[in-house]
Amino acid sequence: MNIIKYFSPLLKDQELVEGLPIVIRVRKFNDDSANEFSKQMSNAQNTGQPVVPIIIDSYGGQVYSLMSMISDIKHSKIPVATIVQGKAMSCGAVLASFGAEGKRYMDPDATVMIHDVSSMMEGKIEELKADAKEADRLNKKIFHMMAENCGKNEDHFLDIIHQRGHADWYLAPHECRRHNLVNHLHVPTLNINVKVDFKFE
Repeated sequence: MNIIKYFSPLLKDQELVEGLPIVIRVRKFNDDSANEFSKQMSNAQNTGQPVVPIIIDSYGGQVYSLMSMISDIKHSKIPVATIVQGKAMSCGAVLASFGAEGKRYMDPDATVMIHDVSSMMEGKIEELKADAKEADRLNKKIFHMMAENCGKNEDHFLDIIHQRGHADWYLAPHECRRHNLVNHLHVPTLNINVKVDFKFE
């Protein structure tokens, strides 16, 4: 995403605004990336910016880290724009659907991939059963949320994945727009105009 800044020549100390606006880049889904995401989302609430751009270029990762990021988005006071550049796979695809309606973007050369939640199952038989049950719970939860974000019935994505034999589902940009995962097939530009006004009355 391009960020174009204009500073008034009257504004001498540009360092005050050089770090603004906050733009979040998501490449991984783990504890560290979720913590950093939370910090940046919190900081963005106080900048005065009208939207928080979240650029997604990820192969995916841990579902619980994704859930933490989703919580931060849901509790944001300002809307979030999601921008898929490169790829949004697994957790990345889910996160992309959490951009506000009308603010979900995708580069025309990017790829989205959706699949079932994976369980890191190992151990005794009862532990395997518990892990499988939890994976199924999370799978339904995230796909129901995706469907709600996209204005579909809650089983929309679950049904398609089932029909496809639970194989990885790769979507081209036009398919993403057809399912309302994204609204726009381009990368937005953020224009920032920092000026100083004087009034003598």
